Amino acid sequence: MGFSTILALLVTVLLTLHFVLSWWKQHRRYRSLPPGPTPLPYLGTPKHMNLRIADKSFTLLSQKYGSIFTIWKLTEPVVVLCGYETVKEALLNHAEEFSDRPFIPTLVIPSKGYNIAGPRWRPLRRFTISSLRNFGMGKKTMESRVLEEATYLTQAASETEGKLFNPLLILASAVGNIMSSVLFGEHFNYKDQKLHDLMSYSSRHIRNIMSPLHMICNVFPFLLKLPLLPKIVFKENSYLDNFVLDYMKEHKRTLKPEAPRDFIDYFLLKMKEVEHEEDPDFNDISLQAMLVSLISAGSETTASTLKFCVVFLAHYPDAQEKIQQEIDEVTQSLRPPTIEDRLQLPYTNAVIHEIQRVLDLASTAVFHAVTKDIQFQGYNIPKGTIIIPFLTSVLNDPSQWETPERFNPGHFLDEEGQFRHRVAFMPFSAGKRVCAGENLARMELFILLSALLQKFTFKLPPGAERRDSKWLNSNKRDIIANAQLCFVPRALPTK
Repeated sequence: MGFSTILALLVTVLLTLHFVLSWWKQHRRYRSLPPGPTPLPYLGTPKHMNLRIADKSFTLLSQKYGSIFTIWKLTEPVVVLCGYETVKEALLNHAEEFSDRPFIPTLVIPSKGYNIAGPRWRPLRRFTISSLRNFGMGKKTMESRVLEEATYLTQAASETEGKLFNPLLILASAVGNIMSSVLFGEHFNYKDQKLHDLMSYSSRHIRNIMSPLHMICNVFPFLLKLPLLPKIVFKENSYLDNFVLDYMKEHKRTLKPEAPRDFIDYFLLKMKEVEHEEDPDFNDISLQAMLVSLISAGSETTASTLKFCVVFLAHYPDAQEKIQQEIDEVTQSLRPPTIEDRLQLPYTNAVIHEIQRVLDLASTAVFHAVTKDIQFQGYNIPKGTIIIPFLTSVLNDPSQWETPERFNPGHFLDEEGQFRHRVAFMPFSAGKRVCAGENLARMELFILLSALLQKFTFKLPPGAERRDSKWLNSNKRDIIANAQLCFVPRALPTK
């Protein structure tokens, strides 16, 4: 046996021992974690880390391992929470312990950690919610903005003259305009290319976060140090970065401290307040990062939900007609529906909530992490462990929903036909990391959709087959991007 052969065998044995030893150390260190599929040495469980198919893969894993199980990101454990009771116990009953975020390179690196996903999230989130409230979130002034936008939206819809079109652009324009007025103090014409570009890049920015390239870079962050690759990974960020920078410069030039106009002004005033601090959380970088996050996340998800809603109702004409009858009775066709009408429009409110449940737009919440070592449901979870709340399992939990597999507005109606809140309704997640724009999104969905239904009937293309809720959910991405409808003007009843 030659020297080279002996050397090759020795290297093979050493590598094998190294793999076995690494697996043994990993197993010993994390033996108190919940059960799950056996990880490969160094590679973990790569097929289960693909969140694009989490709704299917996590469902299968929960059937095998229960409501809490462990998958692996290389050598790092990731604990997945399934079902209402488990998610509630973590995000609500142990809200503080499950409130951290792990290091997500593609979210943290571009903003240098100055965003809600970074280590400075608490003051930035607190300030953002407070400022939006001061500026009108949840108050009459914000409702007035949404009602005004509903007028622009119905006008844009009427210009289609009942012909077949893709409504995503006008829906995205409406939502984008609301966010633009709040953040930048500007309202665009629906035909303005600047608005179209803003919405297009916002959507691409959100999609990129879940792209395979981003996922690979989050698993192997050293890739972001390679030449040119960061430019490829973050190329969709450049338009939004430049867009918000232009507004920041103009707002600095025209700022009047006694009369703040929008979110940027409030943030600039906060920057002046803390400028004496050595390392303030509020600076140009954090303002830019917050604006990009708010305009993209605050527009794309609501516009996508609205698009799914109008297509869904075209497939369920009976529900659509019942909503229209309810709106006609309450408004007498004399005014658009308002937030105050929600109590008198229980079926309308129930259908919107149920479509959101069926849509299940985000299968998982953004990754959480535990802030300290914690014993949870009989398992010891070490500080810093990544946590994935599996929201699909909550929105379809058979212990919480009477008919989780099908569309049923009755999920949100009591025996008297009045709207009832359901604790397992968590499309915006829950706890300390619940979506900061939840209240605004709920308002937009109710007012904009009700305004459209008051004046139009959504109809499928001629000859198109009606589909059930399960099919619509399975094809939601294609529906949101490409589905076409007719918005047929209604002959409103007269009094």
